[in-house]
Amino acid sequence: MMVSYDNKGFRLLPRNLIIFVLEVFDRFSLLLVRLKLSPNLLSFLGLLAGLLVGLFFALGRWGWALVFLIICGILDILDGKVATNSNRRTVFGAVFDSSLDRYSEFAIYLGLGFYFGPHWVLWVLALAFLGSTMVSYTRARAESLGVSCQLGIMQRAERMVLLIIGTLLSLIVAHREKVIITVIIILAVASNLTAIQRIIHVYQAERKRASLQG
Repeated sequence: MMVSYDNKGFRLLPRNLIIFVLEVFDRFSLLLVRLKLSPNLLSFLGLLAGLLVGLFFALGRWGWALVFLIICGILDILDGKVATNSNRRTVFGAVFDSSLDRYSEFAIYLGLGFYFGPHWVLWVLALAFLGSTMVSYTRARAESLGVSCQLGIMQRAERMVLLIIGTLLSLIVAHREKVIITVIIILAVASNLTAIQRIIHVYQAERKRASLQG
């Protein structure tokens, strides 16, 4: 997916940090453009990284899960940057990328589910995946109707960063399960709040449009 910064609304990641990271990856993407790498290939590699994250979570190999989480996050930015800088943005590419992102996130949550086994956190994982899917759906649906909808406290970038930080902390502290369960709860709550934010944003945008037309 193309990760971009929208200055509407509050985001958990600082604005300057988002801009800095995007500028760094924008420069790096120029090298990949010169190598003529396909953005769709990068999207597919991102899916493979996400599948490996889920596998290593399921096996309890958290160090490897962290490595491929970082790779997945990097590819998540680069595919959109390469598509933009090589002038290869297509409708198919956008749908392909967004669809693979959903499969990737599902694999990650599924891997965590296998790790925890029969545990109440499975319900929270289901809510977390529902929230992440709804964040994507509300944006896609709104923008298909002509309303820009990129705001929210827990977008794709925030979810990836939170998972990376949570996995890293779980390798450092003694109570691994408590750390990652806390992260999952935050993801579940904040993702669904983001979806609600976007629904409210569309409602307000429609009211504003109607008042201007009136």
